[in-house]
Amino acid sequence: MLAYAIKRLVQMAIVLWAVSVIVFLMMSFTGDPVFMVIPIDSTDAEIEQARRILGLDRSMPEQYWLFLQNLVQGDFGRSYVFRQPAMDLILERLPATLEIVIVAMLIAAFVAIPLGVYAGANPGKPLSRLIMSGSLVGISLPGFWVGMMLIFLFAVEWRLLPSSGRGDTVEVLGIETSLLTWDGWTHVILPSVTLSLGTLAIILRITRAGMMEVMRQDYIKFARAKGASRKDVLYGHGLRNALIPVVTIFGLQIGDLIAFATITETIFAWPGMGKLLVDSIYRADRPVIVVYLMLVALIFVVINLVVDLVYTAIDPRITVK
Repeated sequence: MLAYAIKRLVQMAIVLWAVSVIVFLMMSFTGDPVFMVIPIDSTDAEIEQARRILGLDRSMPEQYWLFLQNLVQGDFGRSYVFRQPAMDLILERLPATLEIVIVAMLIAAFVAIPLGVYAGANPGKPLSRLIMSGSLVGISLPGFWVGMMLIFLFAVEWRLLPSSGRGDTVEVLGIETSLLTWDGWTHVILPSVTLSLGTLAIILRITRAGMMEVMRQDYIKFARAKGASRKDVLYGHGLRNALIPVVTIFGLQIGDLIAFATITETIFAWPGMGKLLVDSIYRADRPVIVVYLMLVALIFVVINLVVDLVYTAIDPRITVK
């Protein structure tokens, strides 16, 4: 296990280095950042001085080496717009994004897995066909349309839930969260439901496919022959062995939702990383964009490692090398 962990850490480092190269090259061809940090009426001398301070007067390899050194030290520079360290801005918005992602994944898991188990164990029943038709609709509907319809129905027509914002927050261990206040929960429901629909549909279909495969195995027949209850057969024997692909998709979807919550956060004016990224792209705020991309890459590689380790807990037959 230790050797495997070391090997995966080395792989993670290589992936993050490759991402840093891509991010650096991408940022190098998106305009001149000098004009974001100096007044519009600056002289040529002031422009050249700004270039020296930012290291833009050096060659591309030298600029990348400086960029890499700063990344390793956690120094991503200061936001051109907010005049604050870019890392601090992202970390300040991270809890808000994690809130809707966590609630969205909980909704998806608690709804999709039981429905997928039922649909996989009873593929020919009308309710199973209805469930699968609903999952197809969930995959097909665009998130921005779902969000706008939820706002129209629950916020405008029925006035049951707020349409935007994060609501009241409380501080826990120095982190602001809205999940411990009633007003916060009323604000988190709509964006979380919007974010969860696509993931819910995918997990449901993967669970159904896994259960249909598992229910044909001999050990399921033996469990039934021994007199095991239907619940034990489905959840004790069937679901446990069908969870491997579900865990894979679940882990990847967490990364996807964190990375691509931008549309949902923009629609609901949710003050998370996604909305900050959209605002930063509009304003060409390069340090914030770099922090976001590198943090998302780190989240993806960590989640992949955790998923691989969870495999062994679900199925002892799987060994890591």
